[in-house]
Amino acid sequence: MWDRMLDSILSRFVTIGDLHVTWPDGRETRYGANSAPRAHVTLKDPSIVRFLCLRPVLALGEGYVDGRIEISDAELHPLLALLQRARETGGRLPRWLEIASDAKLALSVFLQRNSPLSSRRNVAHHYDLSDDFYRLFLDEDMQYSCAYFTEPGLDLASAQAAKKAHIAAKLQLKPGLRVLDIGCGWGGMALTLARDYGVQVTGVTLSENQKATAEARVQAAGLSDRVDIRLQDYRQVSDRFDRIVSVGMLEHVGRPHFRGYFAKLSELLDPEGIALVHTIGLSRRPSPTSPWLAKYIFPGGYVPALSDLAPEIERAGLWMADIEVLRGHYAWTLHHWRERFEASLDRVRAMYDERFVRMWRFYLVACETAFEQQRQGVFQFQLSKAQGAVPVTRDYLYGGHGAGAMSQAAE
Repeated sequence: MWDRMLDSILSRFVTIGDLHVTWPDGRETRYGANSAPRAHVTLKDPSIVRFLCLRPVLALGEGYVDGRIEISDAELHPLLALLQRARETGGRLPRWLEIASDAKLALSVFLQRNSPLSSRRNVAHHYDLSDDFYRLFLDEDMQYSCAYFTEPGLDLASAQAAKKAHIAAKLQLKPGLRVLDIGCGWGGMALTLARDYGVQVTGVTLSENQKATAEARVQAAGLSDRVDIRLQDYRQVSDRFDRIVSVGMLEHVGRPHFRGYFAKLSELLDPEGIALVHTIGLSRRPSPTSPWLAKYIFPGGYVPALSDLAPEIERAGLWMADIEVLRGHYAWTLHHWRERFEASLDRVRAMYDERFVRMWRFYLVACETAFEQQRQGVFQFQLSKAQGAVPVTRDYLYGGHGAGAMSQAAE
């Protein structure tokens, strides 16, 4: 029964590429259009067939990690690229699975109520792994968010530096300004802004590991008089700031809390201030978080669509002074991380077991292919209270002229 059901699902869903499936009884079946991408998977246990029928996304990840789905390391990327491209190009899932997905999205307003306590627990699940582990695949500054590739072939460190410079330019920084960094991570952005732009930075994080590392870096850089790192929920901040930056943090807020998040930004932002929010986002209708990612990687996480965020920004009384969509950049970032992770496998295995290796490989490949194949990118929202707080053209970002003269034109 379950073999026939999965065969029917795959026949309707995989209409491109070439998917070669070996079943638990040794039978072999091919799906798709006999074209790239190509992948061969072996289903090792009858239980995984039933699981794939009932909860395909969770089953695929768990089956790969626990060995019930066998696929070579080299074919994992083509497999996930094939499946995600099939979804984007009209591959059909059974109607009941679509209904279940819609129901899960509707329930997310109740299921993702991330309180300060649960938020700290969620952050610890992912970010309080060993800093030594993250150093294996991140750049030296430990930037764990989308880089900005200003030219083809740019190395990871340069692309991350370009990301920080691009954000700093949008913040229109001046020495002495007070900056809040929401979700400051290991302190790289705070250090860069304080050191290179002469601002006063308050960074808040919920990760004890990140706070300790960031504080040590601040002290080593001799910037303790300019950078204050706090173990604090952004909802508990009460100061007023000239600038607010939040990079890769909104994805952890949870769908029910977007209204409160932007209301808090508005409360904390000076009347002439500027905020820059950098977040993964969907250029399609909202959809629920992958159950595998929610269970194993980012509990409480949710990738917003533009339609999730725009109404809440409006309600907060903020100008959407500029919205930039970075397409492709996160796929390239993840490719760098995956290459560095694979190059460090001996050291990873010295820290963790083989199941952890397979889990992180699946995570990195799944995210890389999502940014390659799906309508998923990165939004940069430049927000302000005053219309004239931000130049009215983008010339100031790209070395053009006239930005200074135009910056107050709207006043």
